[in-house]
Amino acid sequence: MPFETPEEKVAALNNRYRHHSATDVMQGALRDAGRIALVSSFGAESVVLLHMAAVVDKSTPVLFIDTEMLFTETLEYQQEVTERLGLRNVRVIRAADIAEKDPYGALRFSDTDACCALRKTIPLQRALDGYDGWITGRKRFQSSTRAALDFFEVEDGTGRIKVNPLAHWAPEDVRAYMDENRLPRHPLVAQGYPSIGCWPCTSKVEEGEDPRSGRWRDSQKDECGIHFVDGKAVRGPL
Repeated sequence: MPFETPEEKVAALNNRYRHHSATDVMQGALRDAGRIALVSSFGAESVVLLHMAAVVDKSTPVLFIDTEMLFTETLEYQQEVTERLGLRNVRVIRAADIAEKDPYGALRFSDTDACCALRKTIPLQRALDGYDGWITGRKRFQSSTRAALDFFEVEDGTGRIKVNPLAHWAPEDVRAYMDENRLPRHPLVAQGYPSIGCWPCTSKVEEGEDPRSGRWRDSQKDECGIHFVDGKAVRGPL
């Protein structure tokens, strides 16, 4: 049945899939949520959602933001995973105005938020135009602000649906899925990088540290800001 608002649609989807698996949510999102894209960093855990999407439909749009400051290993991993899974619709997104606004790559020294906005959040927001929603890898265990995360939610200000198939997963679920399906690991994980972003702002994590402690180390920043409120990119978790 048609829904008058995105909120009504999200409520119906959450009710329908409340007790279903992540794979069911992925399949339902691609079938019932309109025109959907999977946004992937091809990072440490990205291969799980990419594999789920490939099982359902290898032509699922996958948006990969190349900030032009990614590790060489990430770029090589993106190609490897794309070929291994047979993904047929990976779209590499790059900002068109980096040469104009950050010609020497020095913006990261004076304003990391502005650097993320220029290279990642604004290009992603533009790339999502025309889509009804997007699939994310967010999980409840990642922070207290995500403790009540649903499979489906409405993005403030845009009306797009955000789909979180792994909302209820724990770290061991991610590892088990990768093992069971023999999925390739990002090569930097074995070198001490459990969370991987741009190379200037990512460092190794020591044993016992929080997995994300290597991102923007020694700063108050802990998110690149790819989520939106009132149509604007926001820095912290929703």
